[in-house]
Amino acid sequence: MPNVHPDEVEIELQVAERLVASQFPQWADLPLAAFPSYGTVNVLFRLGSELCVRLPRLRQAEVPTWAFDQIDKDARWLPYLACHLPIDVPVVIARGEPSDDFPYPWAIYQWLDGRTPDQATAELARGVARFLTELQRIDPTGAPPAHSRARPLAAHDLATRAALTRLDGVIDISAAARAWERALEAPNWDKPPVWVHGDLLAANLLLRDGCLSAVLDWGSLCSGDPACDLMIAWSLLAPVRDEFREALDLDDATFERGRGWALSQAVIALPYYLHTNPPMVAHARSAISGVLADY
Repeated sequence: MPNVHPDEVEIELQVAERLVASQFPQWADLPLAAFPSYGTVNVLFRLGSELCVRLPRLRQAEVPTWAFDQIDKDARWLPYLACHLPIDVPVVIARGEPSDDFPYPWAIYQWLDGRTPDQATAELARGVARFLTELQRIDPTGAPPAHSRARPLAAHDLATRAALTRLDGVIDISAAARAWERALEAPNWDKPPVWVHGDLLAANLLLRDGCLSAVLDWGSLCSGDPACDLMIAWSLLAPVRDEFREALDLDDATFERGRGWALSQAVIALPYYLHTNPPMVAHARSAISGVLADY
């Protein structure tokens, strides 16, 4: 499980084995294996055929509170959302406690079968649009407040421009700057806040029989501006963006901010993960290409 951040908690298979054996002996005899993932917050291990162990890979002092509280947030809100959504979501089966082997809370989740999509189809575009439509219709009373990805796009202006300076010669930064300026000109969200997944990437979608069956990794869950959930329209769903947009009831300004989110996240991720996380780099390059195709 290669490190993707400069200073991570060291998590080896033996650590996960000891945690399960000591805190959940009923599952100690199940096979445990590292599961390949380019996730940047947790390391995953598959436990038997029906469970998944998730261990935070970032040190608590280095991540926002909202990111480190994912277990509590998942346990509190995912069962509520699941009752209203047309797809499956992860279920927290058990919560692990910090120990001498591992200093932070961790959890065991239900394993969800399926495969991640590797190409766009009109059916997938409509499935993702249906998921977002139903998510945004759910009553957000009491929802976690807006944080980084559900706030106005301008909050990321400095970070985005700084990232662009590091990509001179790697991408067309003049075209990227024009795309970013245009996104910043779009009016902010002025409607009541709605539920936001916040990290809707191809790697967080599961398909069964070609249809969207589950959405994973709800660590960015909150309520606010839904524009960031449109980032996927400039990466995986770029070839079927028109079908995706037609299936959603969102205004032009929200889609323009969505384009800005796709660009911002990609240009920030690309230099950071350039030598540590090839799948994330490939995703970032795809998103940048999707945005700059119009410039």
